[in-house]
Amino acid sequence: MASNGVEEAFAVGNVLQAMLTMRRGDNEKKKQANDYLAKFQKSQAAWTTTISILQSSTEAEAQLFAAATLKGKIIYDLATQVPEGDLPALRSQILVLLKKYAPGPKPVRVLLCVCLANLAIQMQTWKDVLGTVVSTLGIDVTSHACILDFLRVLPEEVTEGRKITLSEEELTQRTSELLGDNAEQVVQLLINYAQSSAAAATNPQLFDCISSWLREVPVGVVVNSPLMSAVLHGVAHAHSLLAAAECLTVICRETKEVDDNRDTIALLLPRLLDLRPRIQAIVDEEDTYGFKAITRLFAEAGESWALLVAREPQHFRPVVDCLLECCARDKDKDVLHHTFHFWYELKQYLTLEHYIEARVQLVDVFAQLVDILLKQLEYPASDDPNNVDLFDGDREQEEKFREFRHHMGDTLKDACEVMGVSACLTKVYDAIKLWQEKFGSLATPTSVPHWQSLEAPLFAMRAMGRMVDNSDSSVLPQIFPLLVQIPVSNEKLRFAAIMVFGRYTEWTAAHPEFLEPQFQYIVSSFQSDSQEILRAAAQSFKYFCTDCKSLLSPQVIQLQAFYDGILDKLPTPSKEEVTEGVAVVLGVQKPEEIYSLLKLYCDPLINRLMVKANQATDDKSKVDLADHINLLTNFAQNVVPYIPLGQENPAVKYWQEIFPILSTILDNFISFIPICERVCRCWRNMVISYRTAVTPLLGPLANKLAEGFAASKQGCFLWATSAVLREFSEDREHVDEGITDNIYVFFEAQATNVLRTMSDIKPIDLPDVIEDFYRLLIDALLYYPTKLIPSALFTPIFQAAISALSLEKQEPVSAALHYIRDLLTYGGPNPATSGDALGTAGAQLRQIVKHLLLEQGGALIKQTMAGMMFTFPSDCFADGSGVLLSMFQLLPQETAAWVENTIHMLPAGTVTPVEASRLLSKIREKLSGSDSDRRQIRILMQDFTNTYRRRYVAPRDGLGQLEATQFHFSG
Repeated sequence: MASNGVEEAFAVGNVLQAMLTMRRGDNEKKKQANDYLAKFQKSQAAWTTTISILQSSTEAEAQLFAAATLKGKIIYDLATQVPEGDLPALRSQILVLLKKYAPGPKPVRVLLCVCLANLAIQMQTWKDVLGTVVSTLGIDVTSHACILDFLRVLPEEVTEGRKITLSEEELTQRTSELLGDNAEQVVQLLINYAQSSAAAATNPQLFDCISSWLREVPVGVVVNSPLMSAVLHGVAHAHSLLAAAECLTVICRETKEVDDNRDTIALLLPRLLDLRPRIQAIVDEEDTYGFKAITRLFAEAGESWALLVAREPQHFRPVVDCLLECCARDKDKDVLHHTFHFWYELKQYLTLEHYIEARVQLVDVFAQLVDILLKQLEYPASDDPNNVDLFDGDREQEEKFREFRHHMGDTLKDACEVMGVSACLTKVYDAIKLWQEKFGSLATPTSVPHWQSLEAPLFAMRAMGRMVDNSDSSVLPQIFPLLVQIPVSNEKLRFAAIMVFGRYTEWTAAHPEFLEPQFQYIVSSFQSDSQEILRAAAQSFKYFCTDCKSLLSPQVIQLQAFYDGILDKLPTPSKEEVTEGVAVVLGVQKPEEIYSLLKLYCDPLINRLMVKANQATDDKSKVDLADHINLLTNFAQNVVPYIPLGQENPAVKYWQEIFPILSTILDNFISFIPICERVCRCWRNMVISYRTAVTPLLGPLANKLAEGFAASKQGCFLWATSAVLREFSEDREHVDEGITDNIYVFFEAQATNVLRTMSDIKPIDLPDVIEDFYRLLIDALLYYPTKLIPSALFTPIFQAAISALSLEKQEPVSAALHYIRDLLTYGGPNPATSGDALGTAGAQLRQIVKHLLLEQGGALIKQTMAGMMFTFPSDCFADGSGVLLSMFQLLPQETAAWVENTIHMLPAGTVTPVEASRLLSKIREKLSGSDSDRRQIRILMQDFTNTYRRRYVAPRDGLGQLEATQFHFSG
């Protein structure tokens, strides 16, 4: 059949011994055993050996391994290792094994069903698949489970058929033969089984099978058949509830096209509503899984019929009420999240003018939902009012609850859109007033009773913040005076109040009379010892400064004293947020005051910086130094005064003064990457913020960037260089031509240094440098094409890019591919730079690019295809196929030949001559057609490389002829 004999190295005993070693051996022996088993699974001998193990072994683990191996062989190796004439014998062996394992164990039985299904897909001469399986397994009870498993997996495997080596036409035909032509027969088989016994009628396997075939069988056929009664009957029984509810969920999902399924929905609706009493019953039984299943069922029905709810709100209101009941009864917060998408879908319709009547009729539903959510938002109760650790130290559980609350917040926003923000905020206001009336007088400086019922409406108000109109004056003026009285002794309450203030800063900017008490509440919170309070206060402070900057502008001097006083006690992220806040306020001051204010704010930072630099002897203190440099960057980003052309920029004047300090720190810590990155980030932002006004800094900046890369080989210096390249490029206004020329000379020096580095060090050790280099080159190609393309560096840069494609890390590969794709545009009529900008040079550049591709195209195609078949991260596939398409458009015949050569380089036996011939003939067919036909070559190449990649991982002993060559640069 599959092999003339078992290779001695892969005999049954050796394979079983390797499996034993994987369980009990030491690490070295386990590695050897793992390598052995991996080779075994790819070998020709694996066919015979796995079947022998399944026929003779009594050990469950060995059976499972053999069945899994056989599955992989059929999916990936059938076309290349089994002659077509041997397929019937293989089918017979699997059927015999299926009969043997029909009683179990179930995992082995299911894997064998998957094997048979995948064989059926590829064995196109096998037409009577269902008949053969049923007649072979027989009609005795022990075979029923096996037949049901096969029926369940068949549609799943067919719809995943992209991993099978069939053409699109063959796969479409096989899908029709296996699924479409058998759908009626399968429904009758399932009906017969369901009616065969009481046990069969509630067998979870039956419902799983119906769910699987609902992809192929019209949903109306199932709803109008006896199977529907079986499914509803299954929901009423504990042991079949989960599978039956899931099946009914799939049935509802299949009616999503409501206008095509009106009759089916009319039958489904009353039968679904008959299940409502099950909600209460399941909750009373404390059946958590059942409650989830029934909630998912009603949620799916609601999502599928949301349009009908909007069209006929009275008729479909009971479905919505069922979901409200599920939400209200969810004491453990286990099922609420299943309803969120329904509320969103319904909101999408109800907020349309067309459904305004439905909105009026259903607004009370959302009012009830808000009441439920306000209760569900509450933290767990505790007997001790001072206890804020309500999860007994379980941080993971607390984090899940916090995330869950944010999802509830999104649903509150949906309710806001339906009810109106004022109505929602009124409920928040009522909840706060209720707490005040019941417990406000009992609060003390050390204890806040029932704080959970006060914190929840605060969180809800925070969630609604983005929905509020800045002109609103109905409810918020009543709420904010209450909020500034929130007791500060309870950490979670204070945190919630601070976050609310931070969320409503745009509203506060439009109502300045409310600013001062809120801002003082925030400022006073910086005296707290709680890190969480400090983080919240810093975030809200930033929002106040950003949105109320003009209102806070007169306080700029006092803010500096506050800033300088609290900076050192803050965690690093909060330092940045507070710094960004004060920098924004500083940024709206008069230009003539900017220089002195920058000195006022930044000189103390510079003094701290020099102290930290003198004390930075270990990694922790060096990271602290690097983080401190970021604070200066915030000022460079936000303090950008408008200065008329030709006048000195006061901000640049200040940065000129501190440039030598940053340069000295860089020189002293050139081997510490975070400091290099932060200094480069600071300089880069200066260039972006002040653009050509930064000209007085250009000379020393270019020198430091060049020296920095030469000394450190770090990509951040190239990243900063790209900003300089963009801002002083040839097409920028008010840039002296001499400066532009000097900048390009500076770029070429940087590029030469990088190429020398890439020549000396393998790409795998330079991923960040490669990424930043090709991001820089994308800019160089865009802004300086007439200088870069004719230059002596053009060819080695391209060769280095091809070498970089051998990496397995997304960022550098993506950057190299983007550069190559941009470069290829200069070989055609639509270059990345506007053709008008190139003028008469466009034709010359096209010739240079085409000449380069004729020389290097074979290497490019080989490395791109090798990447798509073996090494590229998945996010790089689209760019890889884009390169192939561009090459086919520029050099169609040559590229076809290079593709053929590359296929011949693939490891022996991994592609059949038929597959290779089929691909190449289709490429030639598309090349002879129109431009749209040529574009389809991209799909052909993607399908071929995807199929190959699924079938074969990169060989352990290398890629052979497809191995990338080391880049060498002699410049």
